[in-house]
Amino acid sequence: VQLQASGGGLERFGGSLRLSCTASGFTFDYSAIGWFRQAPGKERKAISCIDSSDRATYYEDAVWGRFTISRDNAKDTAYLQVDDLQPEDTAVYYCATSARGNCSNVMLYWGKGTLVTVSS
Repeated sequence: VQLQASGGGLERFGGSLRLSCTASGFTFDYSAIGWFRQAPGKERKAISCIDSSDRATYYEDAVWGRFTISRDNAKDTAYLQVDDLQPEDTAVYYCATSARGNCSNVMLYWGKGTLVTVSS
């Protein structure tokens, strides 16, 4: 199982980025994909998850209305669209999967993260 997050970078306050999570080694269509982030000096937190039925869940109040999770099963890729970036969004962003359909399952497989830095 392999996951790779990409699309991070330096972005200005109020800007947007689209993060991608490319996957291989498991049945992507039937698997939930989660996005997490770890800000400097803080614990990693769950942001959002999309299950095998394309249902999205958002776990952080701070991202409501600004972040959108999606998936393209034909490309074995999940996305996190991040809009109206705030300095507190600065973090390393990770994607993960349980290789099972529900977001309630424990995320067993993790990819290397992608760093998002928001300048004020």
